[in-house]
Amino acid sequence: MRKKLVRRQTTRIRKSKKKISIFSGKLVRFSVIAFFMVLVLGVGYHYRNGLAYYFSFKSNKILSKEAEGKRISDVRNFQVLEKNEEKSIGLDVSEYQGKISWSYVDTLEKKYPLHFVFIRATVGKDRKDRQYNRNWLGAKENKMIRGAYHYYRPNENSLEQAALFIKTVRLQKGDLPPILDIEKLPKNQSLDSLKTGLKRWLKAVELHYGVKPIIYTGEKYYDDFLKDEFSNYLFWIANYNFYREEMDDDWLFWQFTEKASIPGIKGNVDVNIYNGDVEQLRYITVE
Repeated sequence: MRKKLVRRQTTRIRKSKKKISIFSGKLVRFSVIAFFMVLVLGVGYHYRNGLAYYFSFKSNKILSKEAEGKRISDVRNFQVLEKNEEKSIGLDVSEYQGKISWSYVDTLEKKYPLHFVFIRATVGKDRKDRQYNRNWLGAKENKMIRGAYHYYRPNENSLEQAALFIKTVRLQKGDLPPILDIEKLPKNQSLDSLKTGLKRWLKAVELHYGVKPIIYTGEKYYDDFLKDEFSNYLFWIANYNFYREEMDDDWLFWQFTEKASIPGIKGNVDVNIYNGDVEQLRYITVE
């Protein structure tokens, strides 16, 4: 009989795994937690005045999701205002604010006087703001420096839009230059056509009033489409970034929030800073 072959199993020598130190894992977790604690404390310290202001005077508010967002906005608003105390503060309004009690519109956060207001006059080629007349007269009676703006619709005829604004707005001595509000990109035309339309509106309005208009837009829109080709115009820029607390030197106005509370106005209001004091603001008004 043949002998059965018995195969010997070769034993594999497994490399011993390195023991993970318990202390190294704890050290990593501690480092991460410590980093976030330092970050939170740093942010809290930076916004200490705004936080102290808010919780001292507004702690009785019920914090829903909307109110929570407003609370955060209030803290930032106070911080921005504190850093720009020497500059002139104003607001901008339209029919969305409803009927404004202009005699009560005087200060922001009971501390910062309001010097000027931008009022929406017209939209596109065929619509007048429903509260324009009331707001235009109310701001004058309240002794505020006022300015009128047109909301530009990219897909409508630019000269018809200019004609509507000219027909609606009568500027007087002491008023701010006319303003073109451009925020949207065109749907059925090229960017070159958009820019041509904007230039036509600006030239027609300048020819009528004898003063160069101001352009309002968002910071990204400004950087991407207008900064280079419209550099001979002055800009009013919107930027609500939580971490921005000061305006760029080349901005004439900065709309830093859309969630401010103003006496005499229901709901949220846009607030703006002029890059100078109130006397310098008067210098750019219509003569």
